[in-house]
Amino acid sequence: MKPVHFHLSQIIDIDKWHGLQDSLSLVTKMAIITVDYKGVPVTKHSHCQPFCQTVRKDKVLSEYCQKCDARGGLEAVRTNKPYIYSCHFNIVDIAIPILVDGQYVGAIMAGQIKLTDQELYLEQIVNRPENTESRAKFKALEKEYNALPQLTYDEVAKAAEMLLQLSTYIVEESIQKNATIEMYKKALSQDMPLTVPAHVPSVKAFKNMEAMQHELVNTMIDSKIKKFTTHDFQTMNPLLTPAFEYIYHHKNENITLQEMAKLCHVSPSYFSRIFTKETGENFSVFVPRLKMEWAKQLLEETNLPIHQISEDLGYTDAGYFIKTFKKLEGLTPAVYRRMIR
Repeated sequence: MKPVHFHLSQIIDIDKWHGLQDSLSLVTKMAIITVDYKGVPVTKHSHCQPFCQTVRKDKVLSEYCQKCDARGGLEAVRTNKPYIYSCHFNIVDIAIPILVDGQYVGAIMAGQIKLTDQELYLEQIVNRPENTESRAKFKALEKEYNALPQLTYDEVAKAAEMLLQLSTYIVEESIQKNATIEMYKKALSQDMPLTVPAHVPSVKAFKNMEAMQHELVNTMIDSKIKKFTTHDFQTMNPLLTPAFEYIYHHKNENITLQEMAKLCHVSPSYFSRIFTKETGENFSVFVPRLKMEWAKQLLEETNLPIHQISEDLGYTDAGYFIKTFKKLEGLTPAVYRRMIR
């Protein structure tokens, strides 16, 4: 029987994956795109750098970019691991293969950064002959080239490992999805009891993935709230330090006083008294007000829809988020965004 060739759209929800890809791009400071087994993009580029945007639009130079992508993907498939290399402009890129049952179905392409470890040698996967025309094009883009993000090789390697874990998750999800479909088909056609195949990923594996996604969401929110990082409340009471650290590092959680009291190893009533004494506000007032400050930052600095901002800040009900925002700020989030812009 001829093996079925999976397409990425059969394995993952492309729209949802693109949202995660955007988050990964913010976290890693790398441009990211996902391609199928033919090298054809199945997602848009997440945060493509201005230098690379211009080069990839150039008829001559873009051919070398495509050769780099193709060669990088092939090397990743050949070695069955992330392949870190240098493109024809000595910019660092990574190819992470996506394989299902040994079948190459696509790759996650990341990079468009420069190494701070300039003495470290990476293979330049494609050589582009120098000529007057290409030198002139580079000179015109020198400012954009110098503005490319810089990372250490260790940071690049860690990002590659994280992306590999995600691509492994994609494989597990595809196996689970297809195994479940086959299981139901078999049960329906033969009137058999449903049993879970042994190779379906465990709940623990999915919980680990959920934890990773949870951390990505928090990091993404932190990266968007740029101004507020210098205004964190500095408590003078060391007993309250764990609570404040948790509040500021878990912006997308619905945090309760009872949870914070437990974290600080005191009773809820005692925690409430010392918290109010320290901040001048009740816990039930301080946290919502703080979240509305974060919401204002997101409304000012991003184009995220209001329901997404609500969810990112731990509000399961967007209506309640809007009501809270209006109560504290005197106007709705939509009106605030229009006024501030």
